[in-house]
Amino acid sequence: MTADGSAGGDGTGSAGGHAAGDGSAGGNTAGDDAAGHGAAAERGTAGHGGHRSGRGRGRGGGDDGSREQSMVPRAEFRSYYGRPVLKPPVWEWKIPAYLFTGGLSAGAALLAAGADLTSRPRLRRAGRVGGFAALLASMYLLVADLGRPARFHHMLRVAKPSSPMSVGTWILVAYGPGSALSAAAELVPAAWRTTPAGRLLRLAARPAGLSAALFAPGVASYTAVLLSQTAVPAWHDARRELPFVFTGSAAAGAGGLGMLLTPVTEAGPARRFAVAGSAAEVVASRLIDRRPGFVTRAYTTGRPHRLRKASEYLTLAGAVTALTLARRSRTAAAVGGLALMAGSILQRFGTFEAGVTSTEDPAYVVGPHRERLDARRAQRDGE
Repeated sequence: MTADGSAGGDGTGSAGGHAAGDGSAGGNTAGDDAAGHGAAAERGTAGHGGHRSGRGRGRGGGDDGSREQSMVPRAEFRSYYGRPVLKPPVWEWKIPAYLFTGGLSAGAALLAAGADLTSRPRLRRAGRVGGFAALLASMYLLVADLGRPARFHHMLRVAKPSSPMSVGTWILVAYGPGSALSAAAELVPAAWRTTPAGRLLRLAARPAGLSAALFAPGVASYTAVLLSQTAVPAWHDARRELPFVFTGSAAAGAGGLGMLLTPVTEAGPARRFAVAGSAAEVVASRLIDRRPGFVTRAYTTGRPHRLRKASEYLTLAGAVTALTLARRSRTAAAVGGLALMAGSILQRFGTFEAGVTSTEDPAYVVGPHRERLDARRAQRDGE
């Protein structure tokens, strides 16, 4: 994934900004400068506007409920030449789509493993084949964003436990073979199943599927960790809730896929998986919306808010359908499954847009920085 301007890179130097660490240093430095200039502006306002000396004030009531009003306008968040303090991510729609398809694949692998262990062949087939198809789409979107396939290969040259991108790359490498092998076993033509190669593939299918399920939680959540470790204010501020949002969304989308592709008689685990994932996603998203501080506005206003609200409505509608009509009607199950998948992808796009919004407005960088400085100052004074 790219991280240019998001400051989450580990130094691979890709043209698309993958793992480029320049945004972090530049963004943080610029944020400090902006905070310093903003603080200076406030000191200037206090001195020249007369908040302390009493000069330059008129009667008529201020914004804060005081009896007197300052003649000097309140200091605004500004940056040099009106440019953002942080570089906005250069990502396109491919990245939020990659986040969705990767999570969908992981959730489908878990669902398929459970179906295999409980003798539900149609649900198992839907999970394995659907999960591998989502993985292929995810890898295509990632490589397309990287610009050159060789860049993904370059990330395999090192294993750096402190880098979410490096860890995520190796999780994908460990997850992919199991997903591919188990899906291949489902797609073997009937005429080949009695051949030695066909029998061997079918024997390897269960261990391969369980291997994919073992790494699936990491695949579903590592992208959230990667985003939250950047300097993008909206993503970093939600670093505790974002992994739960992504894993819950992955489960809801995978459950929806199972409801869409599986007969009602075998889709019980998919329905329960979808309901559990929907609950986790909605609760974690609400916790983000209720976080104190200015940065939360990136999630609760504008386009990100509309996308996330649409996601919530679709997810809840799909979950309610899974609990009621989808238990008896294949058509209702298909509609509910599509709603869950649509809610999952809108959640990724809404989260992505919130991060972009928080880099475009200097207030999201300067405001929290001032709050941290004030907290440190208060702590120091208290000691």
